[in-house]
Amino acid sequence: MAETKPRHEVGLVDRKALAISGVVRIERFDRERFVLETDGGPLVITGAQLELKNFDVEAGEVAIEGRIDALQYVEAPDGRTKGWLGKLFR
Repeated sequence: MAETKPRHEVGLVDRKALAISGVVRIERFDRERFVLETDGGPLVITGAQLELKNFDVEAGEVAIEGRIDALQYVEAPDGRTKGWLGKLFR
């Protein structure tokens, strides 16, 4: 039986409501930045007045509201992920 790859999806509505599936864990967050580990790689979300509305650990789903300015997957050119500090402060 073939293994299925975990599914990772991102949905954004009017730059105000963000729904993400395939979230492994939330590394850190505040009102201007979220750092998530997802099945699709490390994801940094930046904006203003960001609020965590829902985090279903078992389903791996996160809902964030606020003004979403950017979504960025952070990986090295060779596809390997860098350390969290290196990603955030480069």
